[in-house]
Amino acid sequence: MNIVILSRNRRLYSTNRLVEAAKERGHNVQVIDHTKCHMVIEKGNIGIFHGEDEIENIDAIIPRIGASVTFYGSSVIRQFEAKKVFTTVSSLALVRSRDKLRSHQVLAKAGVNIPRTAFAKHPDDTNNLLKQVGGAPLVIKLLEGTQGLGVVLAETRKAAKSVIEAFYNLNANILIQEFIEEAKGADVRAFVVDGNVVGAIKRQGVEGEFRSNLHRGGKAHPIKLTKAEQAMAVKAAKALGLGIAGVDMLQSNKGPLILEVNSSPGLEGIEKATEIDIAGMIIEYVEKQSAMPTERKKDKVGI
Repeated sequence: MNIVILSRNRRLYSTNRLVEAAKERGHNVQVIDHTKCHMVIEKGNIGIFHGEDEIENIDAIIPRIGASVTFYGSSVIRQFEAKKVFTTVSSLALVRSRDKLRSHQVLAKAGVNIPRTAFAKHPDDTNNLLKQVGGAPLVIKLLEGTQGLGVVLAETRKAAKSVIEAFYNLNANILIQEFIEEAKGADVRAFVVDGNVVGAIKRQGVEGEFRSNLHRGGKAHPIKLTKAEQAMAVKAAKALGLGIAGVDMLQSNKGPLILEVNSSPGLEGIEKATEIDIAGMIIEYVEKQSAMPTERKKDKVGI
Protein backbone atom coordinates (compact mmCIF):
# COMPACT_ATOMS: atom_id res chain seq x y z
CA MET A 1 0.00 0.00 0.00
CA ASN A 2 0.98 3.63 -0.56
CA ILE A 3 0.25 5.56 2.64
CA VAL A 4 0.59 9.30 3.28
CA ILE A 5 0.82 10.67 6.80
CA LEU A 6 -0.29 14.30 6.90
CA SER A 7 1.94 15.87 9.54
CA ARG A 8 3.80 19.14 9.94
CA ASN A 9 6.73 17.48 11.74
CA ARG A 10 8.01 14.01 10.85
CA ARG A 11 10.15 14.00 14.02
CA LEU A 12 7.13 13.96 16.33
CA TYR A 13 6.77 10.72 18.29
CA SER A 14 3.34 9.85 16.87
CA THR A 15 4.34 10.53 13.26
CA ASN A 16 7.59 8.60 13.65
CA ARG A 17 5.85 5.59 15.18
CA LEU A 18 3.28 5.44 12.40
CA VAL A 19 6.06 5.52 9.80
CA GLU A 20 7.86 2.69 11.61
CA ALA A 21 4.70 0.59 11.91
CA ALA A 22 3.80 1.06 8.23
CA LYS A 23 7.30 0.13 7.05
CA GLU A 24 7.38 -2.93 9.32
CA ARG A 25 4.29 -4.17 7.48
CA GLY A 26 5.86 -3.62 4.07
CA HIS A 27 4.02 -0.46 3.04
CA ASN A 28 5.37 2.57 1.19
CA VAL A 29 4.89 5.57 3.44
CA GLN A 30 5.69 9.26 3.13
CA VAL A 31 5.14 12.20 5.46
CA ILE A 32 3.71 15.33 3.85
CA ASP A 33 3.14 18.70 5.49
CA HIS A 34 -0.53 19.42 4.71
CA THR A 35 -0.03 23.17 5.21
CA LYS A 36 2.40 23.13 2.27
CA CYS A 37 -0.04 21.36 -0.05
CA HIS A 38 -2.15 23.20 -2.56
CA MET A 39 -5.25 22.06 -4.38
CA VAL A 40 -6.53 22.45 -7.93
CA ILE A 41 -10.27 22.12 -8.49
CA GLU A 42 -11.99 22.13 -11.85
CA LYS A 43 -14.33 19.93 -13.83
CA GLY A 44 -12.75 16.53 -14.22
CA ASN A 45 -9.65 17.53 -12.26
CA ILE A 46 -9.25 17.25 -8.48
CA GLY A 47 -5.55 17.65 -7.86
CA ILE A 48 -3.41 17.82 -4.74
CA PHE A 49 0.13 19.12 -5.01
CA HIS A 50 3.12 19.36 -2.70
CA GLY A 51 5.36 21.91 -4.31
CA GLU A 52 5.54 21.06 -8.01
CA ASP A 53 4.72 17.40 -7.44
CA GLU A 54 1.18 16.07 -7.69
CA ILE A 55 0.29 13.57 -4.98
CA GLU A 56 -1.03 10.55 -6.84
CA ASN A 57 -1.58 6.78 -6.52
CA ILE A 58 -2.28 6.97 -2.79
CA ASP A 59 -4.26 4.19 -1.09
CA ALA A 60 -4.78 5.82 2.31
CA ILE A 61 -3.97 8.90 4.35
CA ILE A 62 -3.45 9.21 8.10
CA PRO A 63 -4.13 12.86 9.04
CA ARG A 64 -2.30 14.31 12.03
CA ILE A 65 -3.91 17.75 11.90
CA GLY A 66 -3.09 20.31 14.59
CA ALA A 67 -5.89 22.37 16.10
CA SER A 68 -4.47 25.64 14.76
CA VAL A 69 -4.86 24.49 11.13
CA THR A 70 -8.14 22.57 11.38
CA PHE A 71 -9.83 24.51 8.55
CA TYR A 72 -7.04 24.02 6.04
CA GLY A 73 -6.33 20.49 7.19
CA SER A 74 -9.96 19.46 6.76
CA SER A 75 -9.91 21.00 3.27
CA VAL A 76 -6.93 18.86 2.29
CA ILE A 77 -8.65 15.75 3.66
CA ARG A 78 -11.78 16.60 1.64
CA GLN A 79 -9.68 16.76 -1.51
CA PHE A 80 -8.38 13.25 -0.86
CA GLU A 81 -11.93 12.08 -0.08
CA ALA A 82 -13.07 13.46 -3.45
CA LYS A 83 -10.37 11.29 -5.04
CA LYS A 84 -11.81 8.29 -3.11
CA VAL A 85 -8.70 7.84 -0.97
CA PHE A 86 -9.38 6.23 2.43
CA THR A 87 -8.69 8.48 5.42
CA THR A 88 -8.48 7.46 9.06
CA VAL A 89 -10.40 10.61 10.00
CA SER A 90 -12.98 12.12 7.69
CA SER A 91 -13.07 15.88 7.13
CA LEU A 92 -16.53 16.04 8.73
CA ALA A 93 -15.45 14.10 11.82
CA LEU A 94 -12.38 16.31 12.24
CA VAL A 95 -14.43 19.51 12.13
CA ARG A 96 -17.05 18.10 14.50
CA SER A 97 -14.52 16.95 17.07
CA ARG A 98 -12.60 20.25 17.08
CA ASP A 99 -15.69 22.34 17.85
CA LYS A 100 -16.29 21.74 21.58
CA LEU A 101 -19.87 23.04 21.49
CA ARG A 102 -20.82 21.09 18.38
CA SER A 103 -19.22 17.90 19.65
CA HIS A 104 -21.06 18.17 22.98
CA GLN A 105 -24.33 18.69 21.11
CA VAL A 106 -23.66 15.61 18.95
CA LEU A 107 -22.65 13.50 21.95
CA ALA A 108 -25.68 14.52 23.99
CA LYS A 109 -28.02 13.77 21.09
CA ALA A 110 -26.43 10.31 20.74
CA GLY A 111 -27.06 9.52 24.41
CA VAL A 112 -23.44 9.86 25.55
CA ASN A 113 -22.97 10.90 29.17
CA ILE A 114 -21.24 14.30 29.50
CA PRO A 115 -20.85 16.81 32.35
CA ARG A 116 -23.73 19.27 32.52
CA THR A 117 -22.74 22.08 30.16
CA ALA A 118 -24.07 25.57 29.42
CA PHE A 119 -23.32 28.04 26.64
CA ALA A 120 -24.40 31.62 26.05
CA LYS A 121 -23.23 34.68 24.13
CA HIS A 122 -24.33 37.57 26.33
CA PRO A 123 -22.85 38.45 29.77
CA ASP A 124 -26.33 39.20 31.13
CA ASP A 125 -26.86 35.42 31.16
CA THR A 126 -24.09 34.80 33.73
CA ASN A 127 -26.38 34.18 36.72
CA ASN A 128 -28.52 31.76 34.76
CA LEU A 129 -25.44 29.94 33.48
CA LEU A 130 -24.10 29.44 36.99
CA LYS A 131 -27.46 28.14 38.12
CA GLN A 132 -27.75 25.70 35.20
CA VAL A 133 -24.49 23.91 36.07
CA GLY A 134 -25.12 23.78 39.81
CA GLY A 135 -23.12 26.83 40.88
CA ALA A 136 -19.50 27.05 41.98
CA PRO A 137 -17.07 25.42 41.85
CA LEU A 138 -17.35 25.09 38.07
CA VAL A 139 -15.14 24.78 35.01
CA ILE A 140 -14.89 27.42 32.28
CA LYS A 141 -13.48 26.37 28.89
CA LEU A 142 -12.51 28.29 25.79
CA LEU A 143 -14.06 26.63 22.74
CA GLU A 144 -10.73 26.88 20.93
CA GLY A 145 -8.51 25.66 23.79
CA THR A 146 -6.37 22.50 23.55
CA GLN A 147 -4.11 20.46 25.85
CA GLY A 148 -5.62 22.08 28.95
CA LEU A 149 -5.00 25.65 27.78
CA GLY A 150 -7.99 27.96 28.20
CA VAL A 151 -9.51 25.81 30.97
CA VAL A 152 -10.18 27.53 34.30
CA LEU A 153 -11.54 26.22 37.60
CA ALA A 154 -13.61 28.88 39.35
CA GLU A 155 -13.93 27.86 42.99
CA THR A 156 -16.40 30.56 44.07
CA ARG A 157 -19.40 32.26 42.49
CA LYS A 158 -17.60 35.62 42.59
CA ALA A 159 -14.54 34.19 40.84
CA ALA A 160 -16.73 32.47 38.24
CA LYS A 161 -18.56 35.71 37.37
CA SER A 162 -15.27 37.60 37.09
CA VAL A 163 -13.69 35.04 34.75
CA ILE A 164 -16.82 34.68 32.60
CA GLU A 165 -17.22 38.44 32.24
CA ALA A 166 -13.52 38.81 31.37
CA PHE A 167 -13.84 36.19 28.60
CA TYR A 168 -17.00 37.87 27.28
CA ASN A 169 -15.23 41.24 27.17
CA LEU A 170 -12.55 39.60 25.00
CA ASN A 171 -15.29 38.28 22.67
CA ALA A 172 -14.19 34.73 23.51
CA ASN A 173 -16.62 31.83 23.17
CA ILE A 174 -16.75 29.71 26.29
CA LEU A 175 -18.49 26.69 27.78
CA ILE A 176 -19.40 26.47 31.46
CA GLN A 177 -19.39 22.97 32.95
CA GLU A 178 -20.17 21.38 36.27
CA PHE A 179 -17.11 20.47 38.33
CA ILE A 180 -16.77 16.76 39.11
CA GLU A 181 -15.08 16.88 42.50
CA GLU A 182 -14.84 13.11 42.97
CA ALA A 183 -12.55 12.85 39.92
CA LYS A 184 -9.83 14.43 42.12
CA GLY A 185 -7.85 16.00 39.29
CA ALA A 186 -7.67 12.80 37.25
CA ASP A 187 -9.19 11.65 33.99
CA VAL A 188 -9.04 8.59 31.74
CA ARG A 189 -7.87 8.49 28.12
CA ALA A 190 -9.33 5.53 26.22
CA PHE A 191 -7.81 4.89 22.81
CA VAL A 192 -10.38 3.60 20.33
CA VAL A 193 -9.47 1.90 17.04
CA ASP A 194 -12.13 0.46 14.75
CA GLY A 195 -14.84 0.34 17.38
CA ASN A 196 -12.70 -1.20 20.14
CA VAL A 197 -10.82 0.22 23.11
CA VAL A 198 -7.24 -0.97 22.49
CA GLY A 199 -5.61 0.74 25.47
CA ALA A 200 -6.36 3.09 28.34
CA ILE A 201 -4.46 5.25 30.80
CA LYS A 202 -5.42 7.23 33.88
CA ARG A 203 -3.87 10.69 33.96
CA GLN A 204 -3.37 12.42 37.31
CA GLY A 205 -2.72 16.13 37.55
CA VAL A 206 0.14 17.44 39.66
CA GLU A 207 -0.68 18.46 43.23
CA GLY A 208 -2.91 21.52 43.29
CA GLU A 209 -3.75 21.19 39.56
CA PHE A 210 -7.22 20.02 38.49
CA ARG A 211 -6.14 19.58 34.84
CA SER A 212 -4.65 16.16 34.20
CA ASN A 213 -3.14 16.78 30.73
CA LEU A 214 0.33 15.30 30.29
CA HIS A 215 1.34 18.59 28.65
CA ARG A 216 0.53 20.29 31.97
CA GLY A 217 2.80 17.94 33.95
CA GLY A 218 0.28 15.17 34.64
CA LYS A 219 1.40 11.56 35.12
CA ALA A 220 -0.09 8.52 33.41
CA HIS A 221 -0.41 4.84 34.28
CA PRO A 222 -2.28 2.01 32.53
CA ILE A 223 -5.78 1.21 33.69
CA LYS A 224 -8.35 -1.51 33.01
CA LEU A 225 -11.67 0.06 32.11
CA THR A 226 -15.02 -1.18 33.28
CA LYS A 227 -17.45 -2.47 30.67
CA ALA A 228 -19.50 0.73 31.10
CA GLU A 229 -16.42 2.90 30.47
CA GLN A 230 -15.43 0.90 27.40
CA ALA A 231 -18.94 1.07 26.01
CA MET A 232 -19.18 4.84 26.59
CA ALA A 233 -15.81 5.46 24.91
CA VAL A 234 -16.81 3.44 21.84
CA LYS A 235 -20.22 5.15 21.73
CA ALA A 236 -18.61 8.61 21.83
CA ALA A 237 -16.16 7.82 19.02
CA LYS A 238 -18.96 6.38 16.89
CA ALA A 239 -21.23 9.39 17.51
CA LEU A 240 -18.58 11.69 16.04
CA GLY A 241 -17.80 9.33 13.16
CA LEU A 242 -14.24 8.58 14.30
CA GLY A 243 -12.61 5.24 13.55
CA ILE A 244 -9.58 6.31 15.60
CA ALA A 245 -10.04 8.48 18.67
CA GLY A 246 -8.66 9.41 22.04
CA VAL A 247 -11.68 9.60 24.32
CA ASP A 248 -11.19 11.56 27.55
CA MET A 249 -13.57 10.82 30.40
CA LEU A 250 -14.07 11.43 34.10
CA GLN A 251 -14.86 8.68 36.59
CA SER A 252 -17.80 10.12 38.51
CA ASN A 253 -20.49 9.00 40.94
CA LYS A 254 -22.86 9.08 37.94
CA GLY A 255 -20.65 6.77 35.90
CA PRO A 256 -18.24 7.72 33.08
CA LEU A 257 -18.64 11.28 31.77
CA ILE A 258 -17.09 12.11 28.40
CA LEU A 259 -15.04 15.31 28.39
CA GLU A 260 -13.66 15.33 24.86
CA VAL A 261 -13.11 13.12 21.84
CA ASN A 262 -9.73 13.78 20.22
CA SER A 263 -9.53 13.12 16.48
CA SER A 264 -5.72 13.27 16.39
CA PRO A 265 -4.68 11.62 19.67
CA GLY A 266 -1.01 11.42 20.55
CA LEU A 267 0.63 8.02 20.84
CA GLU A 268 3.56 8.74 23.12
CA GLY A 269 1.78 8.85 26.47
CA ILE A 270 -0.35 5.77 25.96
CA GLU A 271 2.28 3.63 24.22
CA LYS A 272 4.92 4.30 26.86
CA ALA A 273 2.52 3.76 29.75
CA THR A 274 0.87 0.60 28.40
CA GLU A 275 3.67 -0.81 26.17
CA ILE A 276 0.98 -1.56 23.58
CA ASP A 277 1.76 -1.18 19.87
CA ILE A 278 -1.03 1.31 19.15
CA ALA A 279 0.68 2.50 15.95
CA GLY A 280 0.66 -1.04 14.59
CA MET A 281 -3.06 -1.36 15.34
CA ILE A 282 -3.72 1.85 13.43
CA ILE A 283 -1.87 0.51 10.37
CA GLU A 284 -3.84 -2.75 10.61
CA TYR A 285 -7.03 -0.67 10.68
CA VAL A 286 -5.89 1.16 7.55
CA GLU A 287 -5.18 -2.16 5.81
CA LYS A 288 -8.63 -3.47 6.70
CA GLN A 289 -10.52 -0.34 5.69
CA SER A 290 -8.63 0.18 2.45
CA ALA A 291 -9.67 -3.30 1.34
CA MET A 292 -13.38 -2.49 1.91
CA PRO A 293 -15.74 -1.42 -0.88
CA THR A 294 -16.24 2.37 -0.93
CA GLU A 295 -19.86 2.14 0.28
CA ARG A 296 -18.88 0.23 3.40
CA LYS A 297 -16.04 2.62 4.18
CA LYS A 298 -18.48 5.52 4.23
CA ASP A 299 -20.82 3.71 6.57
CA LYS A 300 -17.93 2.84 8.88
CA VAL A 301 -16.70 6.40 9.43
CA GLY A 302 -20.16 7.94 9.51
CA ILE A 303 -19.80 10.34 6.60
